[in-house]
Amino acid sequence: MEFEGTVFRIMPATSGQSARGPWQRQEVIFDMKSQSQYPRKICVTFFNKAEEVARLTVGAEYTVSIDVESREYNGKWYTDVRAWKVENGDTRAEGAAPAPAPEYVNPIVPGTAGSAPSFVEPVIPQFPGAAAAPNPTDDLPF
Repeated sequence: MEFEGTVFRIMPATSGQSARGPWQRQEVIFDMKSQSQYPRKICVTFFNKAEEVARLTVGAEYTVSIDVESREYNGKWYTDVRAWKVENGDTRAEGAAPAPAPEYVNPIVPGTAGSAPSFVEPVIPQFPGAAAAPNPTDDLPF
């Protein structure tokens, strides 16, 4: 899953030692963008990602990729929201691949598809006995 949001607060890091070695956990509170009139906040945990948290700035907008997991311990359920990738909101827009051009469908002949036609100068029929076309370089009316 991913969401877009603004960093609201960066909490202090917690660290410790386990059987596998040292670990560090840090929580960051984001203001999620939503269509609701009420702001939504979400607490995201960064586990052993101190360098990613160091790049975050309070008030800046980011796109955060997360995993949500719930687990039981002694009859209670705990939900963990862990970040696995953070992208700056501005660089994501610049680095995104352009959307492919929509396929052109001729409205007059259904079932025809292809690239959009290029502009072609219209052919104006000349009738015998018609007055000659005015000279395009002569802009005087008389």
